[in-house]
Amino acid sequence: MFAEDEAALLLEAVTRPDHAARRPADPTDAVLLEDLVARRVAGEPLEHVLGWVAFGGRRWSVGPGVFVPRRRTELMVAAALALPAPATVLDLCCGCGAVGGSVLLALRAAGSAPVLHASDVEPAAVGHARWNLEPLGAAVHEGDLLGAVPSILRGRVDLLLCNAPYVPTGAIATMPPEARDHEPAVALDGGTDGLDVLRRVVAAAPGWLAPGGSLLFEVGTDQVPGATNLVEAHGLRPTVVTDEDPDADDATGGTVVVATSDTAGRAGSARAGS
Repeated sequence: MFAEDEAALLLEAVTRPDHAARRPADPTDAVLLEDLVARRVAGEPLEHVLGWVAFGGRRWSVGPGVFVPRRRTELMVAAALALPAPATVLDLCCGCGAVGGSVLLALRAAGSAPVLHASDVEPAAVGHARWNLEPLGAAVHEGDLLGAVPSILRGRVDLLLCNAPYVPTGAIATMPPEARDHEPAVALDGGTDGLDVLRRVVAAAPGWLAPGGSLLFEVGTDQVPGATNLVEAHGLRPTVVTDEDPDADDATGGTVVVATSDTAGRAGSARAGS
């Protein structure tokens, strides 16, 4: 984003509705604008300063100490919408809830009526997720991965979205300061090879997915072989989704693994035993 675009958004953040009538400038606006500019100059993410992030064609509440969803993760939304319409959606590592919320709204617009549950371990993220998702009728839970999710969902999740951290620990220091200094480490650090959290999620997924259900997660391109091997080791069928044309203007640069359960079998057995 160009500097002039950021400046326009910061100005919008302090502009009141009656500015449309060209009322005289309010000194309070100037003070607030100065504060917002100072925060941005100090390196705080623009989204934290503004209080929202644009994702999936909508603005979602976000703030200090909360992971900012990346545009590349919109590919996960697109991949989810290419699957059969789900009855139950679970957004794990949900952050502010933008991924699950975007899927929910798109499914509703297409005529479906899914139930959405979302979960995150970070209290600040959960607060924003509740602000974003509860008005949409979703349930938001706070806790570590699936430990926070109601057990009644075992074997009944048709679509499990998981934007888990996948940056290798050694690469955190090379990230932009906006991320490494202002977003929670738990939302970035994926362990030595970046797959530590995903190992836990993939191992547990067969017991939560409905027959034919799918787990979707994002990885780096160099992590695809390890991720697909992990998925296959737990009895799920992997499909890798990338931008069809990475040079296109609307390319996100994302890489998503879709891990699908059998229409019957392990997931079905989990349901019968739940």
